[in-house]
Amino acid sequence: MTYIMTGIEGFELTKQDLHNLNHPLTCGVILFKRNFHSHPQLTALIRQIRALKGQQFLLAVDQEGGRVVRFGLPFTQLPPLGLLGKTYAQDRDWAKTLTHLHAWLMASELLSVGVDLSFAPVLDLDNGSDVIGDRAFATEPDLVTELGGIYCAGMQAAGMKTTAKHYPGHGTVKADSHFALPQDDRPREALFEHDMLPFSRLIPTGCIDAMMLSHVIYNQVCELPAGYSAVWQQQILRQQQQFKGVSISDDLGMKAAECVGDIHQRYQACVSADIDLTLVCEAELCTELYSNNRLKYLPNNKQKLLKIMRLQGHSTLDTGRPFWEQMRWQQARKALVTLLAQISATHKTQT
Repeated sequence: MTYIMTGIEGFELTKQDLHNLNHPLTCGVILFKRNFHSHPQLTALIRQIRALKGQQFLLAVDQEGGRVVRFGLPFTQLPPLGLLGKTYAQDRDWAKTLTHLHAWLMASELLSVGVDLSFAPVLDLDNGSDVIGDRAFATEPDLVTELGGIYCAGMQAAGMKTTAKHYPGHGTVKADSHFALPQDDRPREALFEHDMLPFSRLIPTGCIDAMMLSHVIYNQVCELPAGYSAVWQQQILRQQQQFKGVSISDDLGMKAAECVGDIHQRYQACVSADIDLTLVCEAELCTELYSNNRLKYLPNNKQKLLKIMRLQGHSTLDTGRPFWEQMRWQQARKALVTLLAQISATHKTQT
């Protein structure tokens, strides 16, 4: 069985959302820009979901920074991860401090309103991809590994579990899997000794709680995209690399995900690969999937569901007050703003 995290339509739950959320396979909601227009509205939506589903239910978002930010002000509009890598070339200590502050602020703000997860950090390389670019820390695997480890520690210090993406690496294939099916033709050794290094080096440290697999075909390893592949999920990630956390397949609504057929076939491909959790970000597509009444009667895999629920967050801030009123957040935000100003001033001086 593969559990599902679904998207919802707008600022509050609709009848279609209620139908999807009440399905026994749904264990979470992923939020987008379409679900946010203000802090009060977002907190009201989260209360509505929690009232329906209780606490044993995941809420997630992609709040990476840069061009991947779903929630606007008052949430900190963080810079892209690529700035952290560029800062490393100026001053390593600045870069390490900025990485920790970036992760802690992102995670603390989300947890304070009841969002469990931001799917972060990106461990891909900035190596020519149309979709990754400055979402990645850097081009060099060693630097991505170092900053990725610091970022994970910052998230965990705030009380949020980590999700490394997009395993085993989306940064070197040019095509954007949202709109095309990327294929990586490099030999297995080139992939394992380059793009996969940040993942394979950080797995043994225990700092990765969940792994999101890409919708990229690595032709020299398997004919299926990684998110549908038993070779990647079971043989390599689980057996060879001994990853014990939650495996997540990227959104089944992406163009690349269509390579195995309709939404029912895509879901079945995740089941066949023994993926723990998959994303169905469009509510209508989730409704279409759930039109198969047989899915209602699948046996409940309590062990897998418990593993997924270990991804729930635990805020270290006072959830009874807005995050911006709290001293720890104020100190961290001030440190971030000050450091970004120093970095900008240094850059202007050098140029």
